[in-house]
Order: sequence, then C-alpha cells, then structure tokens
Amino acid sequence: MRHFRLWNLQVAVFVSIASYMCAQAGNISIHSPEKSLIRSVQEDVFLSVDVKCLCVPTIQWTFMSGLVSRTIGTWQPGVYTNITVDYSSRVQAYDNGSMGLMDLRLQDAGYYVITVTDMTGSSRDMGLVLKVNEVLYEDLQYLSVSAVALAGIAGLLMLVMWLLDKVYRRIVAWRQKKQMQENDVTELQPL
Repeated sequence: MRHFRLWNLQVAVFVSIASYMCAQAGNISIHSPEKSLIRSVQEDVFLSVDVKCLCVPTIQWTFMSGLVSRTIGTWQPGVYTNITVDYSSRVQAYDNGSMGLMDLRLQDAGYYVITVTDMTGSSRDMGLVLKVNEVLYEDLQYLSVSAVALAGIAGLLMLVMWLLDKVYRRIVAWRQKKQMQENDVTELQPL
C-alpha cells in the first residue's frame, strides 16, 4: 500500500510539472503584421513583432541566407542588450521583440528568425523574409555621369583637332609664302 501511495505521488508530481511546462510554453506568443518585407539598398527596415510572455523573455534574432547563419543579437527587455559587432552600429533592439535594421545592404536579404525563450527554457520561433532591391536611380546617376564625362572628352578632342588644324594651316601657309619668296628672288635676278 505504501509503494502504491509513493507511485501516486510521483505520478502527481510528474503530471504537475508536465502541465506547468505545457502552460509555460503556451504563455509565449509572437505576432507580426508582416511576414515578408521588401526594401531597397540604404533604406531602414523595422522588423515588427509583438512578443507576449508571462515572465521576462530572452529574445534572440538570427540571420540566415544560403549557407550563412549568424546571430544578430540577444536581449532581455529592461535587463540587457547584446548586439554582435557586425550589427552593433546598424541594429536597434526594442522591448516588444521588434528590431530595427538601418542602412540596408544587398547581403542583408534573407530570412530573419526571432527566438523567444522564457525562464523555464520553453521557446518559440518565428521567421520573417527580407528582400533587398538595388536602387535603380544609382544606375541612372552612373549613366548620366558617364555621358557628361564622355561629352567632356569629346569636346576636348574637338578642341585639340581644331587647334592642330589651325597649326597645320599656318605651317602650310608659311611654307607657301617661303616658296614664293624664293621664286620671286630667283625671277628678279639679272641674267
């Protein structure tokens, strides 16, 4: 009988712990108004999420693209913020789990995963996709600068050709004048 009571006590403790863990896992929620974002190079993006947790959660953002996976930062709202060196000047962490990423680059395109962990070790993940486009006006600016540079070079070449033509005509005129003077002198000589 005693063995039966001990077993019942162990089952009751196990069920209590399991219920508590399940309840805690259900206490983490992550919501985002957008799961996919499109921005251009040099713009800023706000990865908006709303994290709900009964305790103070640990929030971690991770970037994944192809074979690359790197942690952006980890923080606990009101406790600490730890942003990696690669992102320290471009990331702003918010207490609700959101993250701002400034001055986007093409290599920032990829999959951003937020992992929220509570004090019991339960966690939830959610991912957002970010597409980064090149700015087209930069190509037009490059094209216009190239056109102006080529027009300047063409103008300079035309000026050089004009000056060379002037010099050539003067040389030809000088030679003709010199030949005429020699011919005039020879004709005027007595026989």
